[in-house]
This record gives sequence, C-alpha cells and structure tokens, in this order.
Amino acid sequence: MKLPELIQKLDAELIAGNANPDTEFHKVGASDFMSDILAAALSEGSVLLTGLTTVQAVKTAVISGVGAVGFVRGKKPPQEVIDVAQHHGIPLLSTPCSMFISCGRLYSEGFTGLNGKR
Repeated sequence: MKLPELIQKLDAELIAGNANPDTEFHKVGASDFMSDILAAALSEGSVLLTGLTTVQAVKTAVISGVGAVGFVRGKKPPQEVIDVAQHHGIPLLSTPCSMFISCGRLYSEGFTGLNGKR
C-alpha cells in the first residue's frame, strides 16, 4: 500500500512528510513503548503506530528504518517532533482511530505484523 492509500485507510491527516509517495508499506508495528519497537524486526516498508508524540518516537523510527509514523487517537505532535521528522524524511500521520482499529484496518488490507505472519 502506498502512502496516499495508507492515509485514506486510516482516515488520517498528513502532518509532515517529504517522503516518496510511491513508497510501499506492508508491515505494521504498534506500541507506546519504544523499547518494544527497537527490539522488534522493523524494516523499510513498516509503519509504526503509537500514541507517543515525542521526539523519541521519530528517533526510534529512524533507527529502526520505519517508513512512516502514525499517531493514534487523534494525537498531534509538537513542532519539535515535526521538525525532526521533516529532517529525516519520515511522514507523520494523525488518525482519529484507536490503535486497535488502526491495526485492524491495516490487517484487513493484507498488512502483516513485524514478524511477517498473519
């Protein structure tokens, strides 16, 4: 799924992003604990869903190679977080959906978990 379609499926708003709109996403990881994300096998083509709107979420995405970060429950990050994401070319999304609903919508579109299994 490409970024514009991801935005549509999550009823999301693009907060920041200068990434390639043709980037494909096919895995999703969801957590408010960045240590869990760092311990998982995230990779390019992964989306991180979180309620954590801090610089640490973006830095975790950078270290893990995540292609986009989605903030759930309508959360929006402060400008400092947006600036860091723009610097690293990571799209930031805000969805009104809960983490559960967001994951379910992506699962129904064929996304796998971080381990590649459904």
